[in-house]
Amino acid sequence: MRTANVKRKTQETSVSLSIDLDGKGKRSIATGIGFFDHMLDLLAKHALFDLEIKALGDIEVDYHHTVEDVGICLGQAVKEALGDKAGITRFANVSVPMQEALANVAVDISGRSALVFHVKLNTEKIGDFDTELIKEFLEAFTVNAGLNLHVDVPYGENAHHISEGIFKGIAKALDRATRIDERSDDIPSTKGVL
Repeated sequence: MRTANVKRKTQETSVSLSIDLDGKGKRSIATGIGFFDHMLDLLAKHALFDLEIKALGDIEVDYHHTVEDVGICLGQAVKEALGDKAGITRFANVSVPMQEALANVAVDISGRSALVFHVKLNTEKIGDFDTELIKEFLEAFTVNAGLNLHVDVPYGENAHHISEGIFKGIAKALDRATRIDERSDDIPSTKGVL
């Protein structure tokens, strides 16, 4: 069972998250932040992860703490659910077109974190959501999951389309990289550990 349950409580947020990497894309997401819920919904649906997130945060201040803490919890949950990573595919890359935008995403579940984010969003907000929080979320996620994530959007005009392309690309890359390779049950590293 490649599942995990993570809880995080601070003076700013309370997050409860459960994940099943071998799910069917069932999801129940409530962070109090509409656009963020939409992006997380896309991620779970297209990765085929069963994902439940309940988050309460100081969104009357702004969305930063909630978004970052959900990223921390999601990263911790993915890392825990993967266990020793024996048999996983490990690497994946995907290109996702979303109308006029294109998102290229590559992932390496290496045990080491790195985020490369080559994205230009032409607006500071999508609705009431600060677009800079997309990178903040991904930074928290990659650090806590222990993976390399490269996101490159070479072109695109509409910030919503760009964001959707990014989250769908991450979803499909994670789906492929976390899959069990039927040809091997070894840890996919010459070091013998990830």
